[in-house]
Order: sequence, then structure tokens, then C-alpha cells
Amino acid sequence: MLEESHFLIRKFEGRDREALRQIMHDTAFMGQSAEIFFQGREVFTDALTLYFTDYEPESSWVAEVNSEIVGCLIGTQDKRKAEAIFKNKIFFSLLWRAFKNGVFWRKKNIIFLLSCLKDALKGNFVAPDFTALYPATLHINVKAGFRGRNIGSGLMRAFLSYLKENNIAGVHLATMSQAGADFFTQESFQLLYTGSRSYFRHILGKDVMLYIYGLKLECF
Repeated sequence: MLEESHFLIRKFEGRDREALRQIMHDTAFMGQSAEIFFQGREVFTDALTLYFTDYEPESSWVAEVNSEIVGCLIGTQDKRKAEAIFKNKIFFSLLWRAFKNGVFWRKKNIIFLLSCLKDALKGNFVAPDFTALYPATLHINVKAGFRGRNIGSGLMRAFLSYLKENNIAGVHLATMSQAGADFFTQESFQLLYTGSRSYFRHILGKDVMLYIYGLKLECF
């Protein structure tokens, strides 16, 4: 637990689940709501958070201001393990639910999925695998109105200390937000990879850059 003068950082607990899910959904599009590009809150939020909250909850943190959850960090010590569990225990259930509820037939989702398919066919989803040197990964989000108060830094410190205590060699992550890129640079992460992505071009009118950052924990 990390207590600052105006916020509290603590381990995620089961009672935080819905607040965490809400934050992750409402900030998923470079700090804005996922509704901008995808309709289907439960399916989207499960895809983004279910592994972290239900299979490895000990690796996640929340930030409180006056007892309100205003930020969260969901993470894993081992990205490869997390991806295997997602594939074997989560993905097909989500896929079935999405089809059953007609999520894939909504216009906004069709456009987004076709854009992703087009990017994939171009080979734009290919990126180097950094898990050998940087096995851990994370997603970090803070509510609008609470950014710029060092809450993100507090969440990051808690997670990095936890990884070091568990002898994890390094951590990496991806962002398409310039603000996110600036934040991770400020937190001493090193830029490992950049690549262009076009699947939000129908919203933004341009391609965006994907940045992958890494930090070896002996440097922390």
C-alpha cells in the first residue's frame, strides 16, 4: 500500500472489479471511451480485463481519492502464460457470447473489425516478441479529471516493486497514445519498437503509431 497526500495506491480486491472495468472501458481509446470504436461494453471489457481480475488479481492495483477508484493498473508477471490462459479459457466463451448477442453485426463493430482485418493482411500486426527479456506486461489507466496528479506514477511504482520482489527480470507494454509514450519515457522505460497501425483511420483520418516500451528491473 502506498499513501500519498491526496491519493491511496493499494492492491486490487474483488470489490473493486466493476469500478476497474468501468475505468478500463472508459479510457481504452487513447484515454477516451471504447464506445468510440466498439459497441458491446461487456464483451470488450471482458476481453481487456477478465484475465487480470479473475486469473491473476494479485498483480493488479487501484488508486483511490476520497474512497473513489480513479485509476488502475492491471498486470501479469508472465505475458506468455496470460496469453495461453486467455486463449484456452476465455477467448472461445467470449466469441460465443459476442455471436449470441449480435455484437459482431453492429455497424461500428463491423467497420472496426474489417479495418483490423485489412491491417492484419498487410502484416501490420506483426511486432517483435520481447517476452524473453521483458516477461511481464501491464495496462494502466487513470480517469479523466484525475490525470497529472502523479497517480499513474504511484501505480507504476507499486507494480514495479511487486515485480522485483518476485524476481521478474523485466516488463514491457504497448501504447498508441503520445501522452502514454511521454509518460513511460518519464518512468524510465526504453523505447523498443515503433510501428504504424491503420485500424483507427476511419475515426482519426490517419494512421497512428504503436510504441512498445520496456524496462529491465535491475534498472529500477
